[in-house]
Amino acid sequence: MLKIEGANKSFGGLQALKGLDLVIEKGRIHGIIGPNGSGKTTLFNGISGIIPLDSGNIVFGGADISKLRADRIANLGIRRTFQAAKLAPSLTVLENVMSGASSKNEKPLKVEAMELLESVGMGDASDRWAVDLVWAEKQFVQILRAIIGKPKLLLLDEPVSGLAAKETDLIVTLIRRIKAMGITVAVVSHDIKMLMDVAEWVTVLNFGEKIAEGVPETIRKDPLVTEAYLGTEG
Repeated sequence: MLKIEGANKSFGGLQALKGLDLVIEKGRIHGIIGPNGSGKTTLFNGISGIIPLDSGNIVFGGADISKLRADRIANLGIRRTFQAAKLAPSLTVLENVMSGASSKNEKPLKVEAMELLESVGMGDASDRWAVDLVWAEKQFVQILRAIIGKPKLLLLDEPVSGLAAKETDLIVTLIRRIKAMGITVAVVSHDIKMLMDVAEWVTVLNFGEKIAEGVPETIRKDPLVTEAYLGTEG
Protein backbone atom coordinates (compact mmCIF):
# COMPACT_ATOMS: atom_id res chain seq x y z
CA MET A 1 0.00 0.00 0.00
CA LEU A 2 2.72 2.48 0.98
CA LYS A 3 6.41 2.28 0.16
CA ILE A 4 9.13 4.62 1.39
CA GLU A 5 12.53 4.53 -0.28
CA GLY A 6 15.66 6.30 0.97
CA ALA A 7 13.85 8.88 3.11
CA ASN A 8 16.13 11.58 4.51
CA LYS A 9 15.15 14.57 6.63
CA SER A 10 17.34 16.93 8.62
CA PHE A 11 16.55 19.80 10.95
CA GLY A 12 19.68 21.90 11.16
CA GLY A 13 22.42 19.57 12.35
CA LEU A 14 19.98 16.85 13.43
CA GLN A 15 19.23 14.13 10.90
CA ALA A 16 15.79 12.82 11.86
CA LEU A 17 15.55 10.24 9.04
CA LYS A 18 18.56 8.52 7.48
CA GLY A 19 17.97 6.63 4.24
CA LEU A 20 14.86 4.99 5.65
CA ASP A 21 13.15 2.23 3.66
CA LEU A 22 9.73 1.12 4.87
CA VAL A 23 6.76 -0.78 3.47
CA ILE A 24 3.27 -0.72 4.98
CA GLU A 25 1.22 -3.64 3.70
CA LYS A 26 -2.48 -3.28 2.92
CA GLY A 27 -4.83 -4.59 5.61
CA ARG A 28 -2.22 -4.72 8.35
CA ILE A 29 -1.90 -3.05 11.73
CA HIS A 30 1.71 -1.85 11.54
CA GLY A 31 3.39 -0.72 14.75
CA ILE A 32 6.32 1.70 14.79
CA ILE A 33 8.43 2.08 17.93
CA GLY A 34 11.67 3.70 18.96
CA PRO A 35 13.12 5.97 21.63
CA ASN A 36 12.57 9.72 21.69
CA GLY A 37 14.27 11.34 18.72
CA SER A 38 14.21 8.16 16.61
CA GLY A 39 12.22 9.82 13.80
CA LYS A 40 8.74 8.39 14.36
CA THR A 41 6.76 11.63 14.21
CA THR A 42 8.99 12.98 11.45
CA LEU A 43 8.11 9.87 9.47
CA PHE A 44 4.38 10.48 9.90
CA ASN A 45 4.80 14.17 9.08
CA GLY A 46 6.59 13.23 5.87
CA ILE A 47 3.99 10.66 4.83
CA SER A 48 1.09 13.04 5.49
CA GLY A 49 2.74 15.97 3.68
CA ILE A 50 3.16 18.24 6.69
CA ILE A 51 6.90 18.46 6.01
CA PRO A 52 8.78 17.65 2.78
CA LEU A 53 11.55 15.08 2.76
CA ASP A 54 15.03 16.29 1.87
CA SER A 55 15.34 13.28 -0.42
CA GLY A 56 13.70 9.92 -1.01
CA ASN A 57 10.35 8.79 -2.35
CA ILE A 58 6.97 8.00 -0.81
CA VAL A 59 4.73 5.90 -3.05
CA PHE A 60 1.09 5.34 -2.11
CA GLY A 61 -1.11 3.07 -4.18
CA GLY A 62 1.42 3.20 -7.00
CA ALA A 63 1.60 7.02 -7.12
CA ASP A 64 4.52 9.15 -5.90
CA ILE A 65 3.15 11.49 -3.22
CA SER A 66 6.52 12.85 -2.05
CA LYS A 67 5.89 16.39 -3.34
CA LEU A 68 2.16 16.65 -2.72
CA ARG A 69 0.50 19.03 -0.25
CA ALA A 70 -1.08 17.64 2.91
CA ASP A 71 -4.64 18.28 1.70
CA ARG A 72 -4.07 16.38 -1.54
CA ILE A 73 -2.53 13.46 0.34
CA ALA A 74 -5.56 13.39 2.67
CA ASN A 75 -7.89 13.37 -0.34
CA LEU A 76 -6.00 10.36 -1.75
CA GLY A 77 -6.90 8.40 1.38
CA ILE A 78 -4.27 9.01 4.06
CA ARG A 79 -5.53 10.46 7.33
CA ARG A 80 -3.69 10.95 10.59
CA THR A 81 -4.05 11.90 14.22
CA PHE A 82 -1.70 13.83 16.49
CA GLN A 83 -0.35 13.12 19.95
CA ALA A 84 -2.02 16.32 21.15
CA ALA A 85 -5.43 16.19 19.50
CA LYS A 86 -6.18 19.12 17.21
CA LEU A 87 -9.92 19.74 17.27
CA ALA A 88 -12.03 22.75 16.28
CA PRO A 89 -12.85 24.17 19.74
CA SER A 90 -15.84 26.21 18.52
CA LEU A 91 -17.58 23.11 17.10
CA THR A 92 -19.49 20.47 19.00
CA VAL A 93 -18.17 16.93 19.39
CA LEU A 94 -20.59 15.72 16.71
CA GLU A 95 -19.60 18.51 14.32
CA ASN A 96 -15.92 17.73 14.82
CA VAL A 97 -16.46 14.08 13.90
CA MET A 98 -18.60 15.01 10.89
CA SER A 99 -15.95 17.45 9.65
CA GLY A 100 -13.71 14.54 8.70
CA ALA A 101 -16.03 13.35 5.95
CA SER A 102 -16.01 14.53 2.35
CA SER A 103 -19.73 13.74 1.93
CA LYS A 104 -22.09 16.72 1.98
CA ASN A 105 -25.21 14.65 2.68
CA GLU A 106 -25.66 15.77 6.26
CA LYS A 107 -28.44 13.48 7.48
CA PRO A 108 -26.81 10.06 6.94
CA LEU A 109 -23.46 11.56 7.91
CA LYS A 110 -24.90 12.71 11.23
CA VAL A 111 -26.29 9.22 11.86
CA GLU A 112 -22.90 7.64 11.10
CA ALA A 113 -21.08 10.13 13.34
CA MET A 114 -23.47 9.38 16.20
CA GLU A 115 -22.96 5.64 15.75
CA LEU A 116 -19.20 6.12 15.94
CA LEU A 117 -19.50 8.23 19.09
CA GLU A 118 -21.77 5.67 20.71
CA SER A 119 -19.29 2.90 19.88
CA VAL A 120 -16.72 4.54 22.18
CA GLY A 121 -19.22 5.53 24.87
CA MET A 122 -19.43 9.21 23.85
CA GLY A 123 -22.95 9.33 22.46
CA ASP A 124 -24.08 11.56 25.33
CA ALA A 125 -21.25 14.00 24.59
CA SER A 126 -22.31 14.79 21.02
CA ASP A 127 -23.59 18.30 21.84
CA ARG A 128 -20.68 19.30 24.06
CA TRP A 129 -18.17 21.85 22.81
CA ALA A 130 -14.82 20.34 21.85
CA VAL A 131 -13.00 22.91 23.97
CA ASP A 132 -14.56 21.38 27.09
CA LEU A 133 -13.33 17.84 26.47
CA VAL A 134 -10.68 16.17 28.58
CA TRP A 135 -7.55 14.64 27.01
CA ALA A 136 -8.92 11.11 26.55
CA GLU A 137 -12.15 12.35 24.97
CA LYS A 138 -10.20 14.45 22.49
CA GLN A 139 -8.20 11.39 21.46
CA PHE A 140 -11.36 9.45 20.67
CA VAL A 141 -12.92 12.33 18.76
CA GLN A 142 -9.89 12.93 16.55
CA ILE A 143 -9.69 9.21 15.67
CA LEU A 144 -13.40 9.10 14.81
CA ARG A 145 -13.02 12.26 12.72
CA ALA A 146 -10.20 10.58 10.80
CA ILE A 147 -12.07 7.35 10.07
CA ILE A 148 -15.47 8.80 9.13
CA GLY A 149 -13.88 9.83 5.83
CA LYS A 150 -13.12 6.14 5.19
CA PRO A 151 -9.38 6.52 4.47
CA LYS A 152 -7.29 3.77 2.98
CA LEU A 153 -4.47 4.36 5.48
CA LEU A 154 -4.74 5.77 9.00
CA LEU A 155 -1.67 7.05 10.86
CA LEU A 156 -2.13 7.09 14.64
CA ASP A 157 0.49 9.12 16.52
CA GLU A 158 0.62 8.07 20.20
CA PRO A 159 -3.12 7.30 20.45
CA VAL A 160 -2.94 6.08 24.07
CA SER A 161 -0.57 8.73 25.42
CA GLY A 162 -1.81 9.94 28.80
CA LEU A 163 -4.67 7.43 28.94
CA ALA A 164 -5.62 5.13 31.79
CA ALA A 165 -5.71 1.35 31.33
CA LYS A 166 -9.48 1.23 30.64
CA GLU A 167 -9.24 3.98 28.04
CA THR A 168 -6.24 2.26 26.44
CA ASP A 169 -8.26 -0.93 26.12
CA LEU A 170 -11.02 1.02 24.36
CA ILE A 171 -8.48 2.45 21.90
CA VAL A 172 -7.13 -1.05 21.18
CA THR A 173 -10.66 -2.29 20.51
CA LEU A 174 -11.24 0.70 18.24
CA ILE A 175 -8.03 0.06 16.30
CA ARG A 176 -9.12 -3.53 15.67
CA ARG A 177 -12.53 -2.29 14.52
CA ILE A 178 -10.84 0.14 12.16
CA LYS A 179 -8.91 -2.72 10.59
CA ALA A 180 -12.16 -4.68 10.26
CA MET A 181 -13.56 -1.69 8.32
CA GLY A 182 -10.89 -2.33 5.70
CA ILE A 183 -8.60 0.49 6.77
CA THR A 184 -4.86 -0.13 7.03
CA VAL A 185 -3.43 1.26 10.29
CA ALA A 186 0.06 2.46 11.22
CA VAL A 187 0.56 3.17 14.94
CA VAL A 188 3.35 5.02 16.71
CA SER A 189 3.37 4.44 20.46
CA HIS A 190 5.60 4.46 23.53
CA ASP A 191 3.24 1.96 25.16
CA ILE A 192 5.13 -1.19 24.19
CA LYS A 193 2.66 -3.62 25.74
CA MET A 194 -0.29 -2.05 23.91
CA LEU A 195 1.52 -1.91 20.61
CA MET A 196 2.82 -5.47 20.79
CA ASP A 197 -0.70 -6.67 21.58
CA VAL A 198 -2.41 -4.85 18.72
CA ALA A 199 0.20 -4.76 15.95
CA GLU A 200 0.72 -7.56 13.44
CA TRP A 201 4.05 -6.20 12.21
CA VAL A 202 6.51 -3.94 14.02
CA THR A 203 9.23 -1.63 12.72
CA VAL A 204 11.84 -0.32 15.16
CA LEU A 205 13.58 3.00 14.54
CA ASN A 206 16.67 4.39 16.23
CA PHE A 207 18.33 7.70 15.31
CA GLY A 208 16.28 7.86 12.10
CA GLU A 209 17.22 4.38 10.88
CA LYS A 210 15.36 1.08 10.84
CA ILE A 211 17.18 -1.33 13.15
CA ALA A 212 14.68 -4.18 13.22
CA GLU A 213 11.41 -5.34 11.72
CA GLY A 214 9.14 -8.35 12.10
CA VAL A 215 6.24 -9.88 13.99
CA PRO A 216 5.93 -8.78 17.64
CA GLU A 217 7.30 -12.08 18.99
CA THR A 218 10.48 -11.64 16.96
CA ILE A 219 10.92 -8.01 17.98
CA ARG A 220 10.57 -8.86 21.68
CA LYS A 221 13.53 -11.24 21.44
CA ASP A 222 15.79 -9.10 19.24
CA PRO A 223 18.89 -8.18 21.32
CA LEU A 224 19.56 -5.07 19.24
CA VAL A 225 16.05 -3.80 19.95
CA THR A 226 16.36 -4.62 23.64
CA GLU A 227 19.60 -2.69 23.87
CA ALA A 228 18.31 0.32 21.94
CA TYR A 229 14.84 0.63 23.33
CA LEU A 230 12.97 -2.13 25.14
CA GLY A 231 15.29 -2.50 28.10
CA THR A 232 13.76 -4.96 30.55
CA GLU A 233 10.23 -4.69 29.10
CA GLY A 234 8.66 -7.62 27.26
